[in-house]
Amino acid sequence: MTSTALVGTDRRPYDGDLLARAAVEVARRRAGRPLGKAAEQDPAPAEERPAVGGRAAERLMRILGGEQERLLGEWLAAAAATGRRVPPYTLPELLERGRRDRSIRVHLGILAGQRGRWLAGLNPDWAYLLQEPTGETWELGSAADRRAHLRRLRAADPAGARRLLESTWESETPDDRAEFAEVLADGLSMDDEPFLEQALDDRRREVRQTAANLLTRLPGSRLSRRMAERARACVSIAGEVITVEAPELCDKAMERDGVRAKPPRGIGERAWWLQQIIARAPLQSWGHPPARLLRMRIVDWDAEVKAAWVRAAVLQKDPEWARAMFGWDPIADLLECLPPEEQQELAAGFVKKHDLDSQLIMVLGGVSSHWREGLATAVLHKIVKVATTQPWNLGELVKLAGEHIDPALFPLAESYSQVESVQRVAALLRFRADMYAELSASERSEETMERPAKEGA
Repeated sequence: MTSTALVGTDRRPYDGDLLARAAVEVARRRAGRPLGKAAEQDPAPAEERPAVGGRAAERLMRILGGEQERLLGEWLAAAAATGRRVPPYTLPELLERGRRDRSIRVHLGILAGQRGRWLAGLNPDWAYLLQEPTGETWELGSAADRRAHLRRLRAADPAGARRLLESTWESETPDDRAEFAEVLADGLSMDDEPFLEQALDDRRREVRQTAANLLTRLPGSRLSRRMAERARACVSIAGEVITVEAPELCDKAMERDGVRAKPPRGIGERAWWLQQIIARAPLQSWGHPPARLLRMRIVDWDAEVKAAWVRAAVLQKDPEWARAMFGWDPIADLLECLPPEEQQELAAGFVKKHDLDSQLIMVLGGVSSHWREGLATAVLHKIVKVATTQPWNLGELVKLAGEHIDPALFPLAESYSQVESVQRVAALLRFRADMYAELSASERSEETMERPAKEGA
């Protein structure tokens, strides 16, 4: 049979059904294979946290089964905030999802509990979970635990967190240094400047880039002063005219300060260097408010200068510049520089004036949840308007609205219009409202159980 399969029945005829015989042979060989001896395993440790309530767990299973599947991350984040864990029977599916979707791993680190970590130790595909925070300390924890510890300390004592990081910096791995440096973004001040200036000489490019980005947010830093000098050498303002001369080369000193020498495809070297210099120069060094600068005539390199100002507003997280540049280039990154209420106000104005296209979707995708009534109403109005002309084009907008509007506003959506697309938004909002109510009920039931015990004590 084997030789016939190799050369083909045309050259060596076979009496019978070759494929059927082969299938039987495969089954026979598998059935006859002796079982290997399994290594003995210690049982999973006892759980320290209670599981979410039954109705919350049931909704999780519905989401995992495909109902409103895009809400999985929100459910996990909300559940993790309660300090509870998921039931054991949900773990295989969740751990497999986490293998493919890195964004949910941080929540699984909390929700999987002891059983989840035990399973992760048995399956190499799930071993990523062992790198997520567990609540251990700086000295004993994993890299993720130590990041979480550093963030908590940074929020309470910024100087203490920096001193702790400095004390172990030289012994940290390059990967850990890159991630620890990002923690300094919270509570950033000139007290951090000497440490970050030294980090510009780190062997790891990601560490150097993070340090340069943080120093760019400090107008008084040495890096900012160096960038201001480079910008003045490239750009001059006289009256209402801006004259620009892009740099001719990128030297080692510029690279140390975060300027990348090699441009992305489609951008010339000089334009690339110019944009990076302007993006890292302190915005206050231009001497004029952004609205006035945008009205000036830029003789050459107009698009490059304005694109650099957009990048500068994002890097330096300057609200005034973010507002002004959003009017020139409405991108989601600029909205992140503004408080949530102002984000929503700008986005609502954009929705009212702009047609439904990919740019509108991207802008809305950058607005922090949960959207309040002003933005919610603007988006619902847009859905009703487009439903009469391009109903086939509403899919992503309906999903965004249902996933980001404050779920408590589901009555507003239900009564806003009987248009089918709006009612789909309302149904999704109600689904989310019920989801949060179930998780809150889990917390309340735990409190109710604890109270009599304390009173009895």
